Amino acid sequence: MSRKRLLIAGLALFALALPVFAQSEQSTPTEQITQFVFQLAVIIFAARIGGIAAKAISLPSVLGELIAGILIGPFALGAIPLPGFPAGFFPVSGGEPISIMLQAFSNIAAIILLFSSGLETDLDMLLKYSVAGGVVGTGGVIFSFLFGAELGTFFTHQPLFAPVNLFIGIMSTATSVGITARILSDRKKMDSPEGVTILAAAVFDDVLGIIFLAVVLGIVAVLEGSKSGGLSAGAILGISAKAFGLWLSFTALGLIFSKQISAFLKKIGGEGHFNILALGLAFFIAGIFEMEGLSMIIGAYIVGLSLSKTELSFIIQDKTKVLYELFVPIFFVVMGMQVQISKILEPSVLIFGLLFTLVAILAKVLGCGLPSLFLGFNKIGALRIGVGMVPRGEVALIIAGIGLSAKILEPGFFGASILMTILTTILAPILLNIILDKGGRGTRKEAKTTTSEEFVVELPNADLAGLLSSYLLEDLQREGFYVQLMSISDDISHIRKGDVSLSLKVDGSKLILEAVPEDMPFVRTMVYETMVKLDANLDKLKETYDPESMRKSLDVETSRKDPTFRKILDPQCIEVEMKATNKEEAIVELIELLDRVHHLKDKNKVLADVLEREKIMSTGMQHGIAIPHARTEGTDKPVLAIGIHKKGIDFQTIDGTPAHIIALIASSAGDPAPHMQVLTSLGSTLGSDIVREQLLHAKTREEAAKILGV
Repeated sequence: MSRKRLLIAGLALFALALPVFAQSEQSTPTEQITQFVFQLAVIIFAARIGGIAAKAISLPSVLGELIAGILIGPFALGAIPLPGFPAGFFPVSGGEPISIMLQAFSNIAAIILLFSSGLETDLDMLLKYSVAGGVVGTGGVIFSFLFGAELGTFFTHQPLFAPVNLFIGIMSTATSVGITARILSDRKKMDSPEGVTILAAAVFDDVLGIIFLAVVLGIVAVLEGSKSGGLSAGAILGISAKAFGLWLSFTALGLIFSKQISAFLKKIGGEGHFNILALGLAFFIAGIFEMEGLSMIIGAYIVGLSLSKTELSFIIQDKTKVLYELFVPIFFVVMGMQVQISKILEPSVLIFGLLFTLVAILAKVLGCGLPSLFLGFNKIGALRIGVGMVPRGEVALIIAGIGLSAKILEPGFFGASILMTILTTILAPILLNIILDKGGRGTRKEAKTTTSEEFVVELPNADLAGLLSSYLLEDLQREGFYVQLMSISDDISHIRKGDVSLSLKVDGSKLILEAVPEDMPFVRTMVYETMVKLDANLDKLKETYDPESMRKSLDVETSRKDPTFRKILDPQCIEVEMKATNKEEAIVELIELLDRVHHLKDKNKVLADVLEREKIMSTGMQHGIAIPHARTEGTDKPVLAIGIHKKGIDFQTIDGTPAHIIALIASSAGDPAPHMQVLTSLGSTLGSDIVREQLLHAKTREEAAKILGV
């Protein structure tokens, strides 16, 4: 059956099944869970498609995920009636735009996000640049909060300390420095005075933003329970002290006992499970903070912050990355689903959203830029710092979601906050690039340097680049350097100790290190010593492992009977009368066949990679079988070609016999694909004497395909 017919049959079956799984009114738990499963499937696809589309036009994936959520939400496409879903795929239920299950899923994602943010916090930078970073970060948070809250009073006609205005103020404080970090890295300004100050201020910004949120939630909780509806200045100070005290107590205990917590997690979880237990601890502390009237995300952030300085930090980030990549994009889609497009388009809401964006930009430019003028920066440097702190991001969205679910923010204000987040994220990179294009130093006095250099290490393949990167980061940590990922989904590492600062990025088969000229000798020395260690370890591996003897021990005949190769073998890629006279000609002949059928991205690249693999060790097996193969950037999918050579070719097989059946496998280097599984699957089939004999006598490719079961 063709793929088209299979798709039509699948859609027809899906349409027939919908009335069974979905009813007009969800009443039983089973029906509710079933609808939730359908919704989750749609959200996952929407998140991926939106994220990919945003990256394709050089925008952060979060924007694509937000817009995807708006489009599929209950106020847009999600309200369109469908077979089995008369109220739409995402109906508004009980006045709520999302179900309680989606809301719970979103809360889990928020905890994972803030736990990861805590892990990424650079405490060394916090202490080292406590003056400059503290002043700039504090200025940005205070200005943003006051500007936002004052704007709220103008539109809500309520006092400054009204819950809605407090939330508008706190939403404008958060900074998403990952966007700025990518621009600074691309422009080789990561280690400039402005770059270092922005990164340090962003750490203070995160910490202060969480403290402000704790205080605001404490005030809101008391205001909602107060009959008078107001609070005196003394009462506000008391509530602030209590909320700050709770945050400070848990943070101090976490940092003081971080090594003991780390040891405990390793002891009960072992090497393979401590990362999940760390996340479990984040959920537990998050629950405690929620019970105390504060947000769950504050507790999650504190656990991440407590573990950020331990040896587990980098490993936990790496091991929980798959959870982050699943849950967090779903969170942004769910946030978008709660936006009422009709509300945003109302003149009053649209005006508020645009003014909120303008105020959010001015607050960071003034709040972070003005203090910079007293820290040795000139006007252009202060402007770069201010604009670099402008992007809002994940935390602002989480706070907006908390306000909406608590009925503190009306849908109009929530939509305006989403608009502010989107616009600041889009505008900040544009403005920062314009300011950086002006050139010139940003300090009053000549600094160490304002231009970084790149040291590029070219390696034969991406596997070696990734291996060298892991070794190098491990060695730098042993040297006392702090390694910080700019975000858990980013591939730029910022590394710092004292005055030495560098960034590392893996780009395919390249390892790119960036540092100021004065630090380049250290960088080159570290790379050299790491490569020497890696080379020595590889030599030791060769001493204890003999590839040739292991090749002889391979037994394809007894491997699992797996039909994997049949899924990728096109009968048109079978040649029953090969013309080649030697190994290289045979490989070229099969690649030409693959290119005619599949239109390879780059057949020359495929040829070079297959021949390179063949140089390492022949792929000639036993019984006249050869399986040349490679992972390569020359194809974007797994492809397979099989050739039959009646006379046989010298392929340096294990048993010395000529190769009569030659199967060439090529898989994408960058995407997951069953490369080894195809190889062993094919080998198990060709291991049969009967199959080989029948193939050697096949007259047509159709006959050969039938023998192989294709």
